Amino acid sequence: MTGAAPTVRELIPAPHPDVAPLPPAAPCAPGVRVLRGVPYGELAGSRALELDLWLPESSGAGPAPLVLFVHGGAWRRGRRDDMGMRTRDWQPGPFTRLAAAGLAVACADYRLSGEAAFPAPLDDLRAALRWLALRSAELDIDTGRTVVWGESAGGHLASLLALSPGPATPAPVGAVVWYAPSDLTTHRGPFDPHDAGTPEALLLGAAPADCPERARDASPLAHVDADAPPFLLVHGDADTMVSCTHSEALADALRAAGAPAELRREPGADHGWYGLTDDRVADLFTYSLHFARRIVMREG
Repeated sequence: MTGAAPTVRELIPAPHPDVAPLPPAAPCAPGVRVLRGVPYGELAGSRALELDLWLPESSGAGPAPLVLFVHGGAWRRGRRDDMGMRTRDWQPGPFTRLAAAGLAVACADYRLSGEAAFPAPLDDLRAALRWLALRSAELDIDTGRTVVWGESAGGHLASLLALSPGPATPAPVGAVVWYAPSDLTTHRGPFDPHDAGTPEALLLGAAPADCPERARDASPLAHVDADAPPFLLVHGDADTMVSCTHSEALADALRAAGAPAELRREPGADHGWYGLTDDRVADLFTYSLHFARRIVMREG
């Protein structure tokens, strides 16, 4: 006895991301292949969420560790494959360089503040990590060795993901955070928690001072405990958009809890590494890459 044939309504939608075939990989540099626009999540009444993947060729040493990169843009805009204005003209690009160093890279979409309020973007990143774990055998990646890396608003979300990964996702084993907010409850630099027009307020759906519990939930500083993974926090001491005190406070809290944290203050650097020479930006990237490799490959 056979079951009923599927209806047209059931046949029309594309396969669910959990079972959809992966797109073909394309070579982008020697030893590196890239998959673009891979769906990882479906949301009723909204766009599909996608990610891009840079994968190193198999070395025979087992699945590659993973960097999950989270883009910036004040939670309001941005592209998933953009590491910031100072890396946009790099050839090869930053994600190709990470993959050439043996690290798989996933750059994931998340819902922006014009689409959904917090915790939607954090939920999306948890879903991306869940999907990557589900499809890890096909991708030849090891999500049990994931470092999250984000810049600006993406660094804020990366911090939250590292500190509160959620019950259904593999917990990141490290975090690289560039010039990111850590506290949405306190006046720091240009940020005023009473202002309903800030990017932080648009993320939360109200001025942080008017929704203190939600602002606290969205603050990495409030989620620090002794189980936090190693953090590398890199911040310009001349940042005019996100005060360096955000990274200083998070580093202090992590250390006080007994969690490993390294803080690198970059003299004279404004937000997005504005004001630095190309060589200094490249050095910050290389330093961050080496930190990620030490964590996932247990290098000295």
